[in-house]
Amino acid sequence: MIPYPNIDPVFFRIGPLAFRWYGMMYAISFISAIFIIRAVAARKKLAITKEQISDLMLYAAIGVILGGRLGYVLFYNPSYYFENPAKIIAVWEGGMAFHGGLIGATLGGIYFCKRFAFPVYPVADVAVVSLPLGLGLGRLGNFMNGELFGRETSVPWCMIFPGGGDVCRHPSQLYEAVLEGAVLFVILWVLSKRRLAPGIVFWAMIASYGVFRFLVEYTREPDAHIGLLLGNAFSMGQLLSLPMILLGGFMIWRQHRAFSKISSEGL
Repeated sequence: MIPYPNIDPVFFRIGPLAFRWYGMMYAISFISAIFIIRAVAARKKLAITKEQISDLMLYAAIGVILGGRLGYVLFYNPSYYFENPAKIIAVWEGGMAFHGGLIGATLGGIYFCKRFAFPVYPVADVAVVSLPLGLGLGRLGNFMNGELFGRETSVPWCMIFPGGGDVCRHPSQLYEAVLEGAVLFVILWVLSKRRLAPGIVFWAMIASYGVFRFLVEYTREPDAHIGLLLGNAFSMGQLLSLPMILLGGFMIWRQHRAFSKISSEGL
């Protein structure tokens, strides 16, 4: 067993104001994403200005908030919120779903492209490279908060989380930080340097995240009010990730096939 560090979620206080690690993680990821998008856009020769990148980030952020909240309401606890509709806007009480946030961010990005007359796939391929940084830092924030911990286990690196009872659990937040953050970033960064069909990098993110989330869910504690589904075989996170794997894989094949056909006809 490795002792859980019991990190104070608040890293700085000024009177009644409290600055939390979780919020700082997202602030760092937001700022870093701007620089990553600029670097990849310059390499890809995508004519997008600094101001337009800021607009893109704003639309994506709004999409994440709205989509993440609605995704949680619809995917994880619809009966409660249908009975208490006023609680839907109570985001300060917690409850955000990544899969809903991804849909919202994608719609925000599409709106940006339509407004500024950009082709969708080239922008998506550039912007998505910055996503793993936010995912990885967000999972570190979950770890510092002692939330979204893993299932009971006897592995040597298990931890006892403050809100997880007296049992030793997987530090699944760290697994996700490595896979969804570091590993996924390397994959997308390498792919972004290659000459690929438009959309490949974006759909590679969709498929890769789906695979990583599906695997990590085997070590992550299911939501208490949902538990495991389909005969106690899968978690809600796995059921939501499976379409990402299938759709992402199909779209990678489709885009590559179309690109190869165009390239061969041009020879």
